[in-house]
Amino acid sequence: MHRSARRHCKLFFRTYLKDVKRPTIVEIGSQSVNGSLRDVAPPDSRYVGLDFVPGEGVDLVLDDPYRFRIEDDFADAVVSSSCLEHSQMFWLTFLEALRILKPEGVLYLNVPSNGPFHRHPTDNWRFYPDAGAALNEWAHRSGYDSVLLESFVGWQDGDVWNDFVAVFAKTRSAAVRYPDRIHPKALNPTNVIVDGNDEPINYVQQPQDRRRLNYLTERFFGLRKKLDEV
Repeated sequence: MHRSARRHCKLFFRTYLKDVKRPTIVEIGSQSVNGSLRDVAPPDSRYVGLDFVPGEGVDLVLDDPYRFRIEDDFADAVVSSSCLEHSQMFWLTFLEALRILKPEGVLYLNVPSNGPFHRHPTDNWRFYPDAGAALNEWAHRSGYDSVLLESFVGWQDGDVWNDFVAVFAKTRSAAVRYPDRIHPKALNPTNVIVDGNDEPINYVQQPQDRRRLNYLTERFFGLRKKLDEV
């Protein structure tokens, strides 16, 4: 687990579960790889880790990645980090996450918005800033009354990854239970979308990698021009 993924989920737990006593948390893609989201969960939580293969941090191995052997309305929070890019049909995974949430529950997603090809066992997707709104629309078309509370693309933190982060309430009535948001505490979040506002805050067209490349290209050509003039 890279550093920004750990930081963002820690912010989620502190922001959205701060008033929930002994929360039940389900993690999708819970196998510990250089750490786990379980490491930053509230210490009094009931934690259930799901994955497609056995391993450290996995409590329940899924036979079908799109059908969780968990009853409806089970969890206070469902979390997933660096997993949905490996799900061939992530939209089905998303609906299963909503199904197992309690009506007042919240869903946290962290999916790469950039980065190298990494197969576990496949690598299929990257999420851009409007992905959260698209998933929320898909939920509505599938019979849910979910709300996208916030989404943003995070800043790199000692690694190559820019995390797409999104938080959903399962129901519109539950949204008022969560007045606070992660993005004001995050490191330079870009293209922030919050409930009730379709226009992104801190809008940036070029991703961080591209801006860095543009800067280095300008510096290179500027330096070459100076050398040509010598």
